Amino acid sequence: MSNHRQDRLNTAVCAELAAIMRDVKDPRVSGAFISIAGANVAPDLSEAKIYYSVLGDDTGVDKGIASAAGFIRSELAKRLDLRITPKLHFVRDNNTERAMNISRILKDIEDGNR
Repeated sequence: MSNHRQDRLNTAVCAELAAIMRDVKDPRVSGAFISIAGANVAPDLSEAKIYYSVLGDDTGVDKGIASAAGFIRSELAKRLDLRITPKLHFVRDNNTERAMNISRILKDIEDGNR
């Protein structure tokens, strides 16, 4: 698969998963603010790593996503017309949270120097 096609597929998977997450009925998922940070679909479409972050209270989100994985994959299959729907592996991405903490620390330092 060409890099351009791979990039388009990764972007499409991210966009669809962001929409699908809003349709998940599990309160651990529907009650959280989940951001799909990226997707890395294998060239043979067998697997995809889905990177996500959670802002705010994240109690049980990981278990909620694992529990809803079958629904999420079946919805992805309906929305994207692929020969094979990849097996989804969800990976927590804490970069957003880390960036917010660094920003807060820098602001505290700046406020302390005034």
